[in-house]
Amino acid sequence: MKMTGAKILIESLKKEGVDIIFGYPGGQVLPIFDQLYDAPIKLMLTRHEQGAAHAADGYARATGKTGVCLATSGPGATNLVTGIATAYMDSIPMVAITGQVKSFLIGNDAFQEADITGITRPITKHNYLVEDIKDLAKVIKEAFHIASTGRPGPVLIDIPSDIQMQETEFSYPEKVDMRGYKPTYEGHPGQIKRAAKAISDSKRPILYVGGGAIISNASEEVRELAITNDIPVTMTLLGLGAFPATHRLALGMLGMHGTAYANHSIMESDLIIAVGARFDDRVTGKLDEFAPHAKVIHIDIDPASVSKNVDVDIPIVGDVKTILKKLNKAVKKPDTKDWIARVEDWRNKHPAIRPQYVVEQIYEATKGNAIITTEVGQNQMWAAQFYKFMKPRTMISSGGLGTMGYGFPAAIGAQVGCPDEVVFDIAGDGSIQMNIQELATAVINKLPIKIAILNNCCLGMVRQWQELFYKKRYSYTGLCYDSPDFVKLAESYGAVGMKITKKKDVRPAIENAIKTKNVVVMDFRVVEGENVFPMVPAGGVINKMLGVDGLA
Repeated sequence: MKMTGAKILIESLKKEGVDIIFGYPGGQVLPIFDQLYDAPIKLMLTRHEQGAAHAADGYARATGKTGVCLATSGPGATNLVTGIATAYMDSIPMVAITGQVKSFLIGNDAFQEADITGITRPITKHNYLVEDIKDLAKVIKEAFHIASTGRPGPVLIDIPSDIQMQETEFSYPEKVDMRGYKPTYEGHPGQIKRAAKAISDSKRPILYVGGGAIISNASEEVRELAITNDIPVTMTLLGLGAFPATHRLALGMLGMHGTAYANHSIMESDLIIAVGARFDDRVTGKLDEFAPHAKVIHIDIDPASVSKNVDVDIPIVGDVKTILKKLNKAVKKPDTKDWIARVEDWRNKHPAIRPQYVVEQIYEATKGNAIITTEVGQNQMWAAQFYKFMKPRTMISSGGLGTMGYGFPAAIGAQVGCPDEVVFDIAGDGSIQMNIQELATAVINKLPIKIAILNNCCLGMVRQWQELFYKKRYSYTGLCYDSPDFVKLAESYGAVGMKITKKKDVRPAIENAIKTKNVVVMDFRVVEGENVFPMVPAGGVINKMLGVDGLA
């Protein structure tokens, strides 16, 4: 049976189990949108293509499935770029589909033409320009395979509009066999044996858990390794939720804005067991002074990430879950009694600095049973520090790229993927305005997302750097409390708006929001000069923190 390219795309997406696409129409995707008109796949119409990309990303993080976004050529495609880069930095499975001008016009500066495959080559795991309709089904099959296997990431498919309208026989491949793409999953048995011995022989081990543990669905194996062997656990921003935050072995987040006890512990450890983490600069600080006494075991599916930043003693390339299952069987429990006592002493000496009451009250009101998305900046760090994440896929945030405007559209994707969960976006008054137009998407689709704006009348994290490192020269970081009026703005979109100015009203407002079957925008007026501590200055040593140890 012959089908048009647009019809082949829809049928292929159905074969991949896709039931939701986030997107925005335009001239070069009209054949696809015409097929979507009566297709069983729902398209959620966002109000900006960046919102579509972030929503697909949030959907993928919350569900573990591959997110899909769709945009037209030219500016529609380029508006996806920030969202694609965000997904790429954080290893999120996404397929981005773009329309393109007709094949014979490519390279002629046609109306709304952009070389989107060239533009996105550095920020996609792979991308395709479909030049022959006979390749389309195979390309889609390969795209979903590449996006979701190995180290996940975004794949872009660019489809010229004439390819969408041409016809050919439809046959969807049953499997993918790509000679140059064979991810390693099992892990080398000899390296696993070496790692098990190193753990058993260690006196001061620490688990350093990143987002790869969540992507691999390995939180159960992480818990087993930590609890069975009495090993303290610290997590990256994207690793939060891989280990329950209230457990006695949990040290919270490490690095620039990590807990003092996590940073002291990793610096004094004799063995770091890195699980799906990449030793980025926000974690390590000054590299040549990072964890000077420790050997390093690094478990990661991406061989390019191993020894990229920190020299590794025992590299194990493969799937985190698969490797930890084998490692848990091989490890003999080390003697960590003295080490645990020392870590507890650090915890008691350095409690978290100036807890953010709003975030704590969101945790108390939800009892930890919510999906939290964040924008980027101080709000992100306070969410990481003071909301106790108990489960994987409940902390959804832009880690590597640090994308302002990410949290709200990501919350849309998370709420679509997990309709029975309470979803909060913890936001700043600056970042929430970058994709505020998606209020229409959330309201129209009856997504009861709760937005908690920590409104400090400034671009808080940049202001903090100006205060600490630029002699309080606050250059263009001040915002205005009354522009916009978030309550009126929310109401204009059909959402519920609240302004909270008193501490006694915080908890009732949050509880009221949770009960409300609508989008709720809560404008919490917080102290303008509040800073995020602890803080390690960029390039500093991670156990020398501002806000603790007598430093300020």
